[in-house]
Amino acid sequence: MTVRRRAVRQEEPSTPRLEREDPGGRTGVSAIWRVRGLPEARQVLRARHATTQAGFTAEKIPRRLKLHPILVSDGPLHDEQRRKVGRFLAPKVVQDRYPGLMQDAADRLLGEAARSGGCRLDDLALDYTVEVTAQVVGLTASSVPRMARRLVTFFNQPPFDITRADLGRTGRQWASAAVNGLVPVVRFWWHDVRPAVRSRRREPRGDIISHLIAEGYSNTDILVECVTYGTAGMVTTREFITMAAWHLLSDELLLERYLAGDEAGRTAILHEIIRLEPVVGHLYRRAQTEVPVGEHASAAPGDLIDVCIRSANADPEAVGPDPLALCPGRPLPTGVNPAGLAFGDGEHRCPGQPLAMLESDVLLHALLSRRPRLVREPELGWDELIEGYTLRGMELSLS
Repeated sequence: MTVRRRAVRQEEPSTPRLEREDPGGRTGVSAIWRVRGLPEARQVLRARHATTQAGFTAEKIPRRLKLHPILVSDGPLHDEQRRKVGRFLAPKVVQDRYPGLMQDAADRLLGEAARSGGCRLDDLALDYTVEVTAQVVGLTASSVPRMARRLVTFFNQPPFDITRADLGRTGRQWASAAVNGLVPVVRFWWHDVRPAVRSRRREPRGDIISHLIAEGYSNTDILVECVTYGTAGMVTTREFITMAAWHLLSDELLLERYLAGDEAGRTAILHEIIRLEPVVGHLYRRAQTEVPVGEHASAAPGDLIDVCIRSANADPEAVGPDPLALCPGRPLPTGVNPAGLAFGDGEHRCPGQPLAMLESDVLLHALLSRRPRLVREPELGWDELIEGYTLRGMELSLS
């Protein structure tokens, strides 16, 4: 069997398709289900209103907020938030509104890199993705590079174990998490969100902050949404751009196919790369009612369901033989997304997929058309907050 996947955790099993773990005497912990088959994973994610968000430490976010951020809200509130924000991220809107600003940002950043002789791609991708996200959200009243560095600090958090009621943190670690979370939030509000909100209150524009103001969101609610969109728009796309470039620069035939293709052909290649290398490796849901898991089992209310995206995306029963090979355009059953479950599914499916794929393609095509040389491969790491990989230190020569 061909294995092209690079983001591999040796301690992470890919079988069995469905596994139930008893709490083993741990106080306040229900059973844990590991779902590794793609149809079963999709069944859980589509169990509409039967589960709630449990990942990203969602269950520890204070409930006193008037409006929970879209990433962790559930039920009718989430449905309404999705409907209203959809007009900024719908495929046609993305194609009509954002390619020009993406191309301008890519050309400018790559021009600066070329004059320097090269770049660290993860750093360049960070500035690029934050600039694009800032335009979509409306965070345009501050320096993009400085805002990017502020957003990165949100991920300086102590480790945690999502299967435990207290996340497995000590009192000292919770104190550290509070400080490490609060200080970046205050800085982000003061330097980035506050001036943007003031500007949009005076002169509304066609962006998300203007929409939130019109919907009556408080400053606190707007800040929480900006943190959500800012970090989500930056972290996953940044990692994917680096991963995709790594694959393409290591496979000359695939690179030539990508550069020779039209937008649809290039997107098919990127979809296959993100199917193979989903940035977020696990999605967690908490069962609120009995939730079918496969044909013969059900999770009970209170159970934690771990949807194992890396395993599901390599399910041979769903994506065909050689699931760990990189085969753009592979035949897929009806209803299976070319990206697998890399963007989730069901009511919490990532609404930013069209934006993320287009901005990745714009930067990658502009970069790879310059025929860069891979000087240093990236180092693979892991981020527990998003259950995803990180790639750092990828150096390119742009002579």
